[in-house]
Amino acid sequence: MTVEESSLLAGVHRRRNLLTNEWVLVSPHRTQRPWQGQIEKLDAITLPEHDPNCYLCPGNVRAGGIQNPVYADTFVFDNDFAALRPEPMMSAGYRRGLLEAEAESGLCRVLCYSPSHHLTLGQMQPAAIRSVIETWAAEYAHLGAQGDIGAVTIFENRGAMMGASSPHPHGQIWANRTVPNELSREVRNQEAYFQETGKCLLCDYVATEIAERERLVIENDHFVVVVPFWATWPFETLLLPRNHHATLSALSTDELEAMADVLKKVNVCYDALFKNPFPYTMGLHLPPTDGGRHPSFHFHAHYFPPLLRSASIRKFMVGYEMLAGPQRDLTPETAAERLRSTI
Repeated sequence: MTVEESSLLAGVHRRRNLLTNEWVLVSPHRTQRPWQGQIEKLDAITLPEHDPNCYLCPGNVRAGGIQNPVYADTFVFDNDFAALRPEPMMSAGYRRGLLEAEAESGLCRVLCYSPSHHLTLGQMQPAAIRSVIETWAAEYAHLGAQGDIGAVTIFENRGAMMGASSPHPHGQIWANRTVPNELSREVRNQEAYFQETGKCLLCDYVATEIAERERLVIENDHFVVVVPFWATWPFETLLLPRNHHATLSALSTDELEAMADVLKKVNVCYDALFKNPFPYTMGLHLPPTDGGRHPSFHFHAHYFPPLLRSASIRKFMVGYEMLAGPQRDLTPETAAERLRSTI
């Protein structure tokens, strides 16, 4: 980036999100504003390796009355309180003038990363993290092969601040009959770029970030983690394979190990930033399983952490964000520099 370009990005400006085609307002001067808002209470909690009251620990009975097996690796089960159900709850669509609704169906699964209650993904051994990735791949393939599933969303909510109901290391897998909004936008914009240029949008974006290096946080031979140019959340990151892969099953043995490496490092990096367990929502975007061909799709993982200035001050998406569009104070370049400093 030239001096002139840096100067332009030092003032109030907006940036386009390549994946959604939406704009993000950036107001760097607002990092200096005083804070008299909400301060989160931080509780120092030491977790046991096994909690007899945890619904996800091996051998325990879940809230729905089903007993978990004494599992030793990953463990996947149907969510006892699923948001989606296999059979549609509506027998037909609903339309009354401008008002429209339709039936939706699907499956919701829970994936326990480890039998150890006290671990996080960043504290697990690389081999155990690789097992999580392989389970993600298997679940995506299995659920997506069912004829009535249009998309599979794999995600993790970490920390009470992000609504996690249990500290046990786990994530969720939701399989919809339809393709959800965010994925639809990403598919549409990647496909439009491919039709216009004959190239993959995210392959070109990876090359751009590797060349500029200003927003690069973590890299190895096969993956990069960047604060995206269009990041909305203060310390948002994007995990991307260097090679063009649509799904996890396409990864080689070396690439699986490399992905486990960056998944571990990004968690360690986050926790080191404010010297406290870092809450986030992480999600994998994989191509729809709607039967269509999606050659332009490049899989990736989003990390959306809410923390702003410290472990006790978070970014609130209110006011302008809810009524107009996303806005951030800290530039993505500054956020990347601060994250890199923890490594």
